[in-house]
Amino acid sequence: MKLLIYEYITGGGYAGKEISPSILSEGFGMLRALISDFKAAGHFVTTFLDSRLTAFSSLVDADEIITPSPKEELEKTLTSLSESADATYIIAPESAQTLQRLVECIEKAGGVSLNCSATAIEKISNKHTLYDELKRIGIRTPDTLMVDSCEDIKEIKHSVSELGFPLIFKPIDGVGCQGLSIVRNEKQIKSALDKLMKESLGRYFLAQKFVKGTASSVSLISTEEEALPLTLNEQIVTLSPPSSDSAYTGGIVPLHHPLLEDALETAQRIVELFKGLRGYIGVDMVLTNDEPVVMEINPRLTTSYIGLRKVINFNLAQAIVNAVLKHELPDNVQSGGYAFFSKVKVPTSLSKFHHKICKLKEIVSPPFSSIGENNAYALLIAHSTKLKSAKTKLYETTKCLINMASES
Repeated sequence: MKLLIYEYITGGGYAGKEISPSILSEGFGMLRALISDFKAAGHFVTTFLDSRLTAFSSLVDADEIITPSPKEELEKTLTSLSESADATYIIAPESAQTLQRLVECIEKAGGVSLNCSATAIEKISNKHTLYDELKRIGIRTPDTLMVDSCEDIKEIKHSVSELGFPLIFKPIDGVGCQGLSIVRNEKQIKSALDKLMKESLGRYFLAQKFVKGTASSVSLISTEEEALPLTLNEQIVTLSPPSSDSAYTGGIVPLHHPLLEDALETAQRIVELFKGLRGYIGVDMVLTNDEPVVMEINPRLTTSYIGLRKVINFNLAQAIVNAVLKHELPDNVQSGGYAFFSKVKVPTSLSKFHHKICKLKEIVSPPFSSIGENNAYALLIAHSTKLKSAKTKLYETTKCLINMASES
């Protein structure tokens, strides 16, 4: 098949704007992993790559790489190419309706989309309405209040304080840790609001009662009618006050936990509830002492894919094609060993060792940096039969990068 793969961060979505190195490392890693799997399955792959990333094009195993036109022409070009492709897959954030809009472009042009439907993406991207729907069927979600940022600050303080501290403030359609803060007292509310207004275009935000437990996700493959949970994954997340940035830095696949079966069953029930959820889906949750608490649904490829593909016994990319186009799910699903992946901060001086670094097998995304910054972000992964061994491999690679910089 002739496939068109478009990843928003690396493919020109940030044309004319600076790209966060941390986010870029995730986007590049997902693009590289997905294309590699599609190629291994025998498909012809076309993709886009921002002109600022041409130095890294050798790491992207696509048959055809297109340097995107100006951003105002990007969607038109993407739509045109999707018409001649056998199928298209979009990796993009839900924030500002980006993923929904791009999938709608493919659908309206008559192209074949391997994504969840645009209607399904729209329905679950609004976390407030999502929580209402989940509560209706008896699935636990955080105690949540939708707040208008234009309200008087005194009214906001009064409303959210009733939930009880600590609280989580986050955009209603945010992705990952974008704009997210942990608020431990009333004094931090104003700065949390300022952070939200700076990092989110939306007027409304969510205030949630903090849920204590293990941050995790479930990866699934779905035909739309039937969903198959594959693994429970641990998420490594740092929740910070408004003065700092909260961050998702990596994860472990799989996660063994007493609530494993409950988590898998809950995720499967959720995905089968919403019509139009198909292909690869991630369900984020916090595992408390008693039950899973569902945080959000990701109707797209997630960073956990990078780890999952290392431990699962079939080609994940081909499974997406089979689920969407043939309504077939994998048989005899098994996982072996552990994958530990992490974004690591390294000196920008490593850029001169680009070719040497890219030969390290643990490198998913080479170090990316911003102009004027002293640090860069790389995405690494290590796979082993034992988790301790996987962690050791990743730490050794990180140490190797640091030593490389110090010797320059």
